[in-house]
Amino acid sequence: MKSQCPDTVYPIQIEILRSGNPRAQHKLYEIFAPKMLSLCMRYTSSKEEAEDLVQEGFIKVFKYLHQYSGQGNFEGWMRRIFINTAIEYLRKRIFVERLGDSDGLEIKVSESSGYDCLAHADLQKMIMNLSDGYRTIFNMYVVEGFSHREIAKILNITESTSKSQLSRAKIILQKSLSKVGIAA
Repeated sequence: MKSQCPDTVYPIQIEILRSGNPRAQHKLYEIFAPKMLSLCMRYTSSKEEAEDLVQEGFIKVFKYLHQYSGQGNFEGWMRRIFINTAIEYLRKRIFVERLGDSDGLEIKVSESSGYDCLAHADLQKMIMNLSDGYRTIFNMYVVEGFSHREIAKILNITESTSKSQLSRAKIILQKSLSKVGIAA
């Protein structure tokens, strides 16, 4: 990839994008759509849903482009918009299984896992099969690097709910891994 100046996104100048130039917008879409589709696939249960989120995300990118200050990484700024778009979508769907934290379950999850031995596509399928709430929290914590405190604030849940949802997601993934012969 080419290096990025603050006012340039690869071969596209931010000011040309801000002017609403359709060719520049199309070029931006061509460059980033595959990455953003991959990101959205982590939050949805189907490719069609992810494609819808990509379209919605790019609409927001173009709508809020004037808010990009030129400071920091443009792709990072865009990723944040797409993550927020996916989270908003999931909020609209009844998404987090609110299981009480006092349901008597003690969950211990080993930090060492067999995830590294599994093909990326297979693991992605397993993650996509998680319920919306488990998948969202798993992706936000494991993939995107949010803390439980940040997840709780974004999703309007408690930190303990975030932790228990993550633990349950890991247990489900561990069971899926053991079914394919990988000890988690």
